[in-house]
Amino acid sequence: MDANTLAVEFRHVSLAFDEKQVLIDISFQLARGGTLILLGATGSGKSVLLKLVAGLLKPDSGDIVVDGEDLVPIPETQLAPYRKRMGIVFQEGALFDSLSVYENVAYPLREAGHKDEREIERRVHEVLGFVEMEHAIEKMPSELSGGMRRRVSVARAIVSQPNLMLYDSPTAGLDPVTANTITVLLAKLRDVGHVSSIVVTQRLQDGYVLANFVYSPEKQALVPAATNGGPPRTPATRFMVLREGRIYFDGTAETLAAAGDAYLRQFLV
Repeated sequence: MDANTLAVEFRHVSLAFDEKQVLIDISFQLARGGTLILLGATGSGKSVLLKLVAGLLKPDSGDIVVDGEDLVPIPETQLAPYRKRMGIVFQEGALFDSLSVYENVAYPLREAGHKDEREIERRVHEVLGFVEMEHAIEKMPSELSGGMRRRVSVARAIVSQPNLMLYDSPTAGLDPVTANTITVLLAKLRDVGHVSSIVVTQRLQDGYVLANFVYSPEKQALVPAATNGGPPRTPATRFMVLREGRIYFDGTAETLAAAGDAYLRQFLV
């Protein structure tokens, strides 16, 4: 794959904490506009991989190329411009409890030095409208349901218009209906905003939805990603399974579903 078409590339990345090897010789590529669904048991290294992409951790060896730039040799003090191109959604939303929805979403813009309050207000309303949370703009996080908090956290993550989104278990702990709402939002951001994404999840069904459906702005809903006469398919959604710090599987939804491997079958039930 041409380097100009890549959003993320890991080249033989390894990382240990003390004597424990967390990631071992990890290599993969994510195309621009594509989605990588990251699966694995607790402690397999999924969240650590996200932190490496964001530059929050440095590997012991290997290269991590994001948007054409190897982040590994760049000092922590110089990573801010690269992180501005990324949005991160944590499992619990990680909103500031003392700030309103408006101030939470505006925070990344103020942190980046934006001074034009009218432009900040315009952008906050725009992204809250995108996640269908504009009605809650003056509410405090304590007044929101879990699903609403998660949508506000997505709005905060995209307010700086990132090229890459990192999701750490975005539907964890949510009821099926709310989890589906979040998955639709992820597809909308991918298909309307053309944003690349890495999604850590324990819900295989979320990955299958992203692999087999696209967001239709006309219908404001997901529709099958038909290849004949239907809406254009988005860049392939891939599935990667980590096991004890190594890549155990890397392939399509169809290949994963057809897998006879006993370990992989655990993720299909």
